Amino acid sequence: MKKNIVLLVVAALLMPLFVSSLFAQADRKLNVIIIGAHPDDADKVGGTAYKWKLAGFDVMMVSFTNGDAGHQTMKADELAKLRREEARKAGEVIGIKYITLDNHDGQLVPSYENRLQMIKIIREHKADIVVFPRPYDYHPDHRYTGTLVLDAAYMVTVPTVLPEVPFLERNPMFLYMSDGFTIPVSFIADVAIDIDDVIEKKIDMYHQHKSQMYEWLPFNRGLLG
Repeated sequence: MKKNIVLLVVAALLMPLFVSSLFAQADRKLNVIIIGAHPDDADKVGGTAYKWKLAGFDVMMVSFTNGDAGHQTMKADELAKLRREEARKAGEVIGIKYITLDNHDGQLVPSYENRLQMIKIIREHKADIVVFPRPYDYHPDHRYTGTLVLDAAYMVTVPTVLPEVPFLERNPMFLYMSDGFTIPVSFIADVAIDIDDVIEKKIDMYHQHKSQMYEWLPFNRGLLG
């Protein structure tokens, strides 16, 4: 592990007070970026994101692809536009910015170009905390999003890499989202926090992703007649 990189395996829930204690030297609110592969992926951390927002943190969610392949009937351009709007509305539910990048769904690879894009977005948000998926998943976009964050983790502090975007003088804390995958190693949570008091907000976020929650995912799982 590179010096000053803190990589914790944590649940999708993390209390602001716990994080603040880890940054005891900080006398300011923290910048948090939650990165998923598709619009709706970052919502897994929606409850904690809302608590961070209530604590005064600057929270942003990012979909690294535009989700333009995730539907049984809609064409790519139409779907990408819809999913970007769904993500934006999900962010509005908890009062945060939720952006969608223009990489194609199902085509993400851990290229150098995409690594630079990841470095850029983490730097621009001046991130203190980065939450992202582990690089173990059934979906290549999920795996490669995790890989790209890991590949960017140290490089965000290197001035000569992407010099046109100011480097971070202090490396962010990188935190894994929870998952149920067991190969090559099962997820083990270091921290799990109750979000019962904000669970309705998280559900409301998912409700904004109608093309996924009520159309594509039920179809893909054989639940639609």
